[in-house]
Amino acid sequence: MGVYRSRHRSDVSPKRAAEADAEFLDRIAGPFWDQVRDVINEWWSHFPDHAQPGLRSRLLDRNSDANVYSALWELYLHEMLLGSGCTVEVEPQIGTNGKNPDFLVSRDGGQFVVEAIWTAQRLGDTVPKQLPPQLKDGIDRVPSPNFFVSYRLNRAGAATPPQRRLKSQLTQWLASLDPDQVIAEYERKVPPPRFTWQDADWNITFEAIPRSPGKRGDPTSRTIGIHPAVWVNDESNLVLDAVKRKGRKYGDLALPFIVAVGHAAIFPDVEDTKTALYGTSVEYARVGTPTFGRMLDGYWTATYDHAHSRVSGVLVVDNPAPWTWTKNAPVLWRSPDPKSLPAPILPAWAAAQLGEVQVEHQPAARPIHTALSLPKHWPVGDAFPRGHQSDMT
Repeated sequence: MGVYRSRHRSDVSPKRAAEADAEFLDRIAGPFWDQVRDVINEWWSHFPDHAQPGLRSRLLDRNSDANVYSALWELYLHEMLLGSGCTVEVEPQIGTNGKNPDFLVSRDGGQFVVEAIWTAQRLGDTVPKQLPPQLKDGIDRVPSPNFFVSYRLNRAGAATPPQRRLKSQLTQWLASLDPDQVIAEYERKVPPPRFTWQDADWNITFEAIPRSPGKRGDPTSRTIGIHPAVWVNDESNLVLDAVKRKGRKYGDLALPFIVAVGHAAIFPDVEDTKTALYGTSVEYARVGTPTFGRMLDGYWTATYDHAHSRVSGVLVVDNPAPWTWTKNAPVLWRSPDPKSLPAPILPAWAAAQLGEVQVEHQPAARPIHTALSLPKHWPVGDAFPRGHQSDMT
């Protein structure tokens, strides 16, 4: 038994807004996605028998996308550790708080503990109004061979509006437009055509965006080309909050302890992680040569009495997912606290270490795809052949 059953799949349509990630991964057809499912099945089989049922249940959870990605993150970490020459015990009974971390890892006569946490970008207070997923899917099915649309939700009603009327009016409006004429007008600084649809207490404004000539005429292409922008909270808090949550969970482990963060951020930035762990970099204005330092607001630099010294390192991978597993390199951020047990550096990990003020970086000895026993450019082929697009990027 594996996570995904071997069966005929024929639906190649992109992920729908109302579709759970687990449903999409099990449903989508094509050689690209067959590779993903085959590798997930194989890696799942490498887990011990007692851990397989729970992991499989999380990978197939249609009620929580976060649960799916958290399980995929643990699957990746486990396989990467095995491929780095380690032996891995899953959920070992160690520590002083009566809770079991994810992995006890043995390599070259030493041991260390890895605890996994997958954390997604949190939305800030200024998030624009969003269409219900079912309504997005309905708009995406509007035939629009010559235009994409963007939208702005001006007012949302209490109940989902009737899609038939919306789709009919949107289809008529798009069909009345000439894409070449719109492009010519745009070059003369004429704003793109807009259409405001109202029904009861709903009010949505659409803007037509001409497709380039070579991209026109595809009846399977999505209609929504641009969703409203989303403002987000400070991404450095993602890593900082994740490490704080896990840092004291297991008490005294008496071994090097690494918190592995699957950093799912919209715009991941190494400076955010550096600030979260080592503090904000500042320049002190003085007579003569300016000096640099760090504020005491990082995970390790803000501690007193070595409260965070139990965490030896933080392993960060930006936006981990099957289609990025062989591309996004893990970086181990090492604790500068002299009381921390030193964290080992595996060959496929880059490393960062705080010096007196500056952070020193060390490249990985070998690429991550070699530790996963996968080709560099994996999965091979196109996820969506011409005419298909997806939100799973």
